[in-house]
Amino acid sequence: MRNKPLRINEIFYSIQGEGFWTGTPMVFVRLSGCNLSCPFCDTDHSRHTLMTPEDVVDTVLRYPARRVVITGGEPSLQPLEELVDLLHSHRITVHIETNGTNPLPDTIDWVTCSPKAGGPVRITRIDELKLVYQGSDMQHYLEEYPSVTRFYLQPLSGQNIPQTLRYVLDHPEWNLSLQTHKLIDIP
Repeated sequence: MRNKPLRINEIFYSIQGEGFWTGTPMVFVRLSGCNLSCPFCDTDHSRHTLMTPEDVVDTVLRYPARRVVITGGEPSLQPLEELVDLLHSHRITVHIETNGTNPLPDTIDWVTCSPKAGGPVRITRIDELKLVYQGSDMQHYLEEYPSVTRFYLQPLSGQNIPQTLRYVLDHPEWNLSLQTHKLIDIP
C-alpha cells in the first residue's frame, strides 16, 4: 500500500553521536514503537505524529545534510520501502539503527545493528554492530557475526565509562563509542 502513514516520534537535524559515523551531520527520523523493552531506552514511544513518506521527505529536505538515519524505537516495525525509495530519489543516503529482529529493505545504505536481550537477530546484513556494555563478556558477538568488521561498545548512559574503556583496551577487536551528542549536550 503506497503512501501508508508512518508513526513519527520526531525528525531533527544534528550530528551522529555514536559508532562509525560519529561527528557526521545527519537528519534523524525517529519512528515510534518498539518490540522490546530495554531499561535504558531514551525514547518516549507513547507519542507520535502520523506522516506520509512524502511528508517525511519534505521535512528532511528542509535540512542541508544528505544523510538520514531512520531510528526508533524499532523502525523495522513500520513499512519503510516507500520512504527509503523516496529518500534515494532525492540522492539521500539512508542509514538505519535497528535491533535486528525484523527484515529490512535491501536498499538501505548503512545498517547499524544493536542487538538486545529478548530479541533474536534476523537480518542478514550488518555494517556495524553497536552494543551497550553492561559488564558481561562480549566476545561471542565476534563469532556470531563473522561478516561484521566494525564492532562498537558504548557505556550504559555514561555510567560505566572506565569499565567499558577497560574492556575495549583488553579486547582490541572492539571500538569505544561514546554518546558524543549527550556529552556535548545536543539532540
